[in-house]
Amino acid sequence: MKNYLVTFAFSLFATAAFSQAGHIMQGVGSVNMSMGGAATGQPLDISGALQWNPAAISTFDDKILKFDIGLFFSSPELSSSLPAGMLGPGAPSVSGSTPDDRGVSPLPALAMVWGKEGSKHTFGASAFGISGFGVTFPEEANNPLSGSFNPMVSSNPINYPQAAMGFGRIESDYMLLQVGLSYAYEISDKFSIGVQPNIDYAALELAPNPTASPTMAGYPTTDKASAIGFGAQFGLFYDSGLGLKLGASYKTAQKFGEFEFENTYLDNSTATNNFQMDYPAIFSLGFGYSTGDVDLALDFRRVDYENTEGFSETGWTQTASVAGFGWENISILSAGLQYKGINKLPLRFGYTYSSNPIPEEITFFNIPATAIIKDAFQFGLSYEASDKLSLDAVFHYGSSGDPTSGPILNPQFITSGNPYGAIPGSEVSYEMTTSMIMVGASYTFGK
Repeated sequence: MKNYLVTFAFSLFATAAFSQAGHIMQGVGSVNMSMGGAATGQPLDISGALQWNPAAISTFDDKILKFDIGLFFSSPELSSSLPAGMLGPGAPSVSGSTPDDRGVSPLPALAMVWGKEGSKHTFGASAFGISGFGVTFPEEANNPLSGSFNPMVSSNPINYPQAAMGFGRIESDYMLLQVGLSYAYEISDKFSIGVQPNIDYAALELAPNPTASPTMAGYPTTDKASAIGFGAQFGLFYDSGLGLKLGASYKTAQKFGEFEFENTYLDNSTATNNFQMDYPAIFSLGFGYSTGDVDLALDFRRVDYENTEGFSETGWTQTASVAGFGWENISILSAGLQYKGINKLPLRFGYTYSSNPIPEEITFFNIPATAIIKDAFQFGLSYEASDKLSLDAVFHYGSSGDPTSGPILNPQFITSGNPYGAIPGSEVSYEMTTSMIMVGASYTFGK
């Protein structure tokens, strides 16, 4: 029974995180999400502070428990095209799109802070789903191996069966659960420092698995592999006492062990392979200003994908497996406004911008991780039911903006001037929108 409860707890928190900025969740919990994820210099709730700046939990002088649960909807669409002649002499060009049929995912967050008025010490604990991606693109029914194949009708060649130069059904599922223990110390009544050691649990499933070497039967599917990681976060927080607040934090790269995949090929042969994928280091700067009924927050983040295992390398290996995602560093801008002029009903508006980490020439390698959101908009509110209990809610909408697109790649086309094997005249692209409804509650003990 105990093992079942532990497995259920990990499953609940770890199935929830789906990427918004790169593969990073832009915020945690209803309040922080409604502020666009900004909290490094403006800690309005304990979840945002624990996620982005452990030093900022020093602003809370009570014992507080917060829980949030949301429903996350995503709608990726995968498109591709091949030029005339690729399916055989005289064959016409083919193109089409495949919508994702993944459905709805839960999104929970749990946080607690122990503070005491007059004490220089504040402690915190959190369990957040902080990262993830996942897609489900069905196999194209109108494909060259079908007896009713009609190349003049729209069809998506990237989802053709592997025997027909495609990948067939494409499915991925990645999640990362982070458990953190935080400590903040008030050096003065205006300045605090904080530290947060983390332990991480990640799981990854790929079908087909491009990190494995293909055989004559193509690329294999995998079971869901897991890995444990460790890292830390350090923070600084300054409150002028006159409305101005500043914060800075650095989350180290979360170093993981290797995912050990058990692969099954289409001919039922089996093999294993290992793949390492760490979580990138993140540097955050935050600005906050509070005056009267208005709280403003602005965060800038820099995410270091280019020095992260699993993301820094890319391209084909000598055995035609994929070396890694090949992502570039990204910048994230989070902004939020809270208005408290309505009694017991603060309103919040948030916006998040993220640059795209995927270079055009390696779009193909990132088909399993298409969830890249450029612009996200949030509206949230709270109801202060009592001096102990606050109820929160947020609605989120995000869009990838222009599609991420590039050529279809094939190692058989590699030349000195074409190192990734781009097929001339081909294209693969993906775009998506996301929406989310989340509710939460914050309870202050003994207030």
